[in-house]
Amino acid sequence: MGQLDGKTALVTGAARGIGRAIAEKLAGAGADLVVCDLEHAWLAETAQAITAMGRKTLALATDVSQGPSVQRTVDEALQAFGRLDILVNNAGITRDGLLVRMAEEDFDRVLAVNLKGTFLFTKAVARAMMKQKSGAIINLASIIGLIGNAGQCNYAASKAGVIALTKSAARELAGRNIRVNAVAPGFIETKMTAELSETLRNKMLETIPLARFGLPEDVANIVLFLASDASAYMTGQVLNVSGGMVM
Repeated sequence: MGQLDGKTALVTGAARGIGRAIAEKLAGAGADLVVCDLEHAWLAETAQAITAMGRKTLALATDVSQGPSVQRTVDEALQAFGRLDILVNNAGITRDGLLVRMAEEDFDRVLAVNLKGTFLFTKAVARAMMKQKSGAIINLASIIGLIGNAGQCNYAASKAGVIALTKSAARELAGRNIRVNAVAPGFIETKMTAELSETLRNKMLETIPLARFGLPEDVANIVLFLASDASAYMTGQVLNVSGGMVM
């Protein structure tokens, strides 16, 4: 038997990278999946992979920054599965630039997707979980939200906001047996890191005690832990997955 047998999970930003790894990890543990993204072709591949694992899957195009789109997704998920036991707020973007040169729209867009999107989905799913009197919400933050990074004021602000939102929501929802935790990844092998120059990659590796970039599965393993009963006495926590970069 899997750790998540009989449960339904909703993962945002599930088309590829960390989001897809999380969705597949939860499916492998027995959960049925609702996967959301705006990258239609990649999302279809994620859904096919999960279906091939023998799990029920619903793939939905969702703009996490828009309330009506989020509510429509949650309504369709509840209609299809009857309940939502796990929410993973993974959808996120970057629009990097130095503070004095950053366009206002780049600041607004990153906050809208990364922070507002987390708020909208948490609010919509929490209503269903409150009726069930159970649930696990896992928010993807970042070590950048803890330590900051030059050229990423917008991203750092959004992820610091996700951490604060996580702690506040955890306090509000604990009485209904809903746990809210966050994962703060460091440098993970994704499309973004693959495009970095060898010089920059080596410079980044020097800051990581374990001397390697993380893999999407490294993050997915921690999300599974937080989604399962193995973490039943944890809420309001931020688990750092950075190879020791932040201690």
